[in-house]
Amino acid sequence: MSLIPSEALSNFENMIYLPMIIQILERDREVIETSSFKLRGPYINIVESALKIVRDELKETNSYARNNNLKLNKRGKDGRFTEYAFIHGGYEDIRRYLNVRLRNRTEELINVYFAMVEIPKN
Repeated sequence: MSLIPSEALSNFENMIYLPMIIQILERDREVIETSSFKLRGPYINIVESALKIVRDELKETNSYARNNNLKLNKRGKDGRFTEYAFIHGGYEDIRRYLNVRLRNRTEELINVYFAMVEIPKN
């Protein structure tokens, strides 16, 4: 049984995934900018819009973490797992995530954020 409330757990997971998504989308934006796409603008607009949504969500997550004394420590990574310590209310909960699961969930979330982007109608 975890001594960390479910609301805090979702924020801990945001603290893991949102920075990864930002890093990936920033890298993708650079690739698009230097690629041979005929029309880069629409792709850059989608990535930029998704980045704004993710950054806003990360800002809310960080504020929640600060206000509720949540701390996330990345403890280590090997070929298969990444280990994190979730610290809340004097309790430390060690969680191990399969690297494949981290990658797959990050991809799922990028799809979610792309779906949230509003495409301007002409």
